[in-house]
Amino acid sequence: MSDAPLLAPRPSALDRVMHRATLLLAAVSAVSLVLMLALVFVSVIFRYLLATPILGVNEIVQLASVAVVMLALPYCTAQNGHVGVDVLDEAIGAAGRYIGDIQSRILSGVVLAVLVQRAALKALDAREFGDATNMLNLPLWPFYAFIAAGMALCVLILLAQLVVLLLQKVRP
Repeated sequence: MSDAPLLAPRPSALDRVMHRATLLLAAVSAVSLVLMLALVFVSVIFRYLLATPILGVNEIVQLASVAVVMLALPYCTAQNGHVGVDVLDEAIGAAGRYIGDIQSRILSGVVLAVLVQRAALKALDAREFGDATNMLNLPLWPFYAFIAAGMALCVLILLAQLVVLLLQKVRP
């Protein structure tokens, strides 16, 4: 028997694509956050020191917030970064946690899948009818598309996590 360390299995092509996609969206989210913070900083300087507010900043911040949250959501899901409460873990045991993990991924995936469909339809409607913001007349459909894309990737991640859970046995 060899003393060589056991190597972790190589990630599949799907794992690599999902990781790259979530990382790319998280990077776009981070850039959006930095730009939003810079805009707010400049806006505050202009408003209070120069007495000339920048019009439309609120609209831009609201839309950038959509991009920040929805594009970072898949990365957070893939990294298991969501808030979790383990108050009952000892009481329900390993089997209960296993069942709870399966149920939470199924429920989350179903709810997000419905929201993906609704957001995608809303994006199509907003594009068709030319929905835009009030002050700056910015088109809204790309932001509905961000919502749909972020949640769709989350659904795929939850599905992949569910498959991994179902293939492994309950561990104490």
